[in-house]
Amino acid sequence: MEISTTQNCIMWFFRDKGFDDKSIHEMFKKCRRLEGLQRERASENWAYLKSIGIQERKLPSVVSKCPKILTLGLHEKLVPTVECLKTLGTKPREVASAIAKFPHILSHSVEEKLCPLLAFFQALGIPEKQLGKMILLNPRLISYSIETKLAEIVEFLASLGLARDGMIGKVLVKNPYIMGYNVNKRLRPTAEFLKSIGLTELGLQTVAMNFPEVLCRDVDKILRPNFYYLQRCGFNDGQIATLVTGYPPILIKSIQNSLEPRIRFLVEVMGRRIDEVTNFPYFFRYGLKKRLEQRHRLLKHQKLDCSLSEMLDCNQKKFQMKFGLV
Repeated sequence: MEISTTQNCIMWFFRDKGFDDKSIHEMFKKCRRLEGLQRERASENWAYLKSIGIQERKLPSVVSKCPKILTLGLHEKLVPTVECLKTLGTKPREVASAIAKFPHILSHSVEEKLCPLLAFFQALGIPEKQLGKMILLNPRLISYSIETKLAEIVEFLASLGLARDGMIGKVLVKNPYIMGYNVNKRLRPTAEFLKSIGLTELGLQTVAMNFPEVLCRDVDKILRPNFYYLQRCGFNDGQIATLVTGYPPILIKSIQNSLEPRIRFLVEVMGRRIDEVTNFPYFFRYGLKKRLEQRHRLLKHQKLDCSLSEMLDCNQKKFQMKFGLV
């Protein structure tokens, strides 16, 4: 009878916080410990989560993801874990943001999970300041196995020739989300595809170091369609390899919203040959309205002619000085 009364109290606690019966039922299925949870502990933990900077409107979503956090001892578990996480951050809201993204971070052991994780990353040469930034940006890292998940990512990056001078650590800092991908299902097939379209070992290393997000994208859904689109535009395989080596995100940019409008502007409005971009692949990096259209209009008005790199590869002040537009 006592358990039933306790359960009834916690049901009303959740209803008071705006949860509907379906959500409450799902949380009880997810976390059996809710059945014996005292309303006082739940209220105390809820108030604490709010006090560390998690907005009240976001708390139902946070608790739905990980109901267990309401059952944890406040002073035995929550406060020590949060204080530990605070040592990793430099900005006040970083810890609250990390918890909102992945509330399960509070249920993991500092000694058993966080400390070994920090040691693993330090061994890769990642500076202490970057460690905290990386973990708070992708707090899910704390849930990954070092032996079966993270070590495999490191081994894969080493196989690309990145085993020296802390290069692997730099890749992981640049894109901590790369560690969430499966090596055999995503990262390796993407690397093999890039090699198949003509990227050299050095070119592949450049992709990993400067644009690791490219390695994370699906070959069949994103990279291959972009490759075929470039072929349809008239680029030969060698030119596409040059474009991808020069600006790897060309393979993950939206065809409809990014590549197509820029190519159409290059050919139809600027009156240039399409192969001019192979000399300056970063053409695809610049904003169509803010950079391309504006500068083309200014040069056309002054009847000035120049290469794409001369036109785009400088800030606005240098551009105006270069062409006497000040």
